[in-house]
Amino acid sequence: MGMIGGGKDAFIGAIHRIAANMDGQIELVCGALSVNPAVAEESGRMLFLDESRIYTNYEDMIKTEAQLPADKRMDFVTIVTPNFAHFAPAMLALENGFNVVVEKPVTFTLEEAQQLKAKVEETGLMLLLTHTYAGYPMVKEAKQLVKSGALGKVRKIYVEYIQGWLSRLSEREGNAQASWRTDPSKSGKSGCMGDIGTHAAHLAEYISGKKITQLNASLNIVVDGRMLDDDGAVLLRFEDGVTGTLTASQVAAGEENALKIRVYGENGSLEWRQEEPNTLNLKWLDKPAQVLRAGSGYTDRLSTYATHNARTPGGHPEGYLEAFGNLYRNFALALSAKIEGVEPQQEWLDFPGIDDGIRGMAFINNVVASNQSNEKWTDYTI
Repeated sequence: MGMIGGGKDAFIGAIHRIAANMDGQIELVCGALSVNPAVAEESGRMLFLDESRIYTNYEDMIKTEAQLPADKRMDFVTIVTPNFAHFAPAMLALENGFNVVVEKPVTFTLEEAQQLKAKVEETGLMLLLTHTYAGYPMVKEAKQLVKSGALGKVRKIYVEYIQGWLSRLSEREGNAQASWRTDPSKSGKSGCMGDIGTHAAHLAEYISGKKITQLNASLNIVVDGRMLDDDGAVLLRFEDGVTGTLTASQVAAGEENALKIRVYGENGSLEWRQEEPNTLNLKWLDKPAQVLRAGSGYTDRLSTYATHNARTPGGHPEGYLEAFGNLYRNFALALSAKIEGVEPQQEWLDFPGIDDGIRGMAFINNVVASNQSNEKWTDYTI
């Protein structure tokens, strides 16, 4: 693995490195870890990279690595820069024969995402989009339960992602994470909905297997002086007549990362909360409620998709880092199978990709368009 961004003072870069290293399948061999050359070099040394493979810009890294022998150069590059700096390095990596892992949202605009998809299809290379929550074992179990028909026909989806960390104007108080996330030139046309609303939308489509077809959105700027939305709600219409709501806020003081989803079918329902990720609650129309728990040994009661992504016996907590690790492990297993010319297991292929990235960018576009429109419903366009 090579890494672009994620130097010594970055939050998400360290998370990616922990996740990638979790299973011993991936080794960080090179990096262009900051736009500041001094920070890039210092960060590379802190990670014990070979001096010759510590780069001060991503262009040099990608082009130099491409000249190395196949058994020496990186196999893929992870891009952990702010939103506006995703597209150019991802495109250059694909053009030079490298697979890509990229933080969400996949690009700055929908048009860029569509260009990236065309390049992925042209090259036949792989792309992982790190929608972390799709890596949780009980999220995968929820998806398989819906797919199996256990809940019956899906009728209703409620999803919410509530935070409180932007309850004050933190971007003007020295908070670097707040600074770029609330800046339209770096984050894009939406703040809260682009940052965490996209996670909620992806989770709703991933578990239900239904795509959003129409929406009706209302976005708010609650904190005076902020340039992008920090709160909002969306009425949703999905395929096959399914309806739902999505709520996202970053000004709900006291909340941390309260991501929650409920899916209702004609026979029963499921509920999953990110703050209690090993638990999946099931409620039935005509029998007692059930509580399912994650565990690698529960092969007699959970799907192979859940047990494959559960690392420990039941009762041992697995969370955000392990979910991140599951995305990396599945990507690494699928990539290794491709390199070796063998057929990958279906469970290995269950990670978000470029199509999820395009739907995420379309979600942002459509939410903003709906919020600005006087029409009640906005057709969901891509």
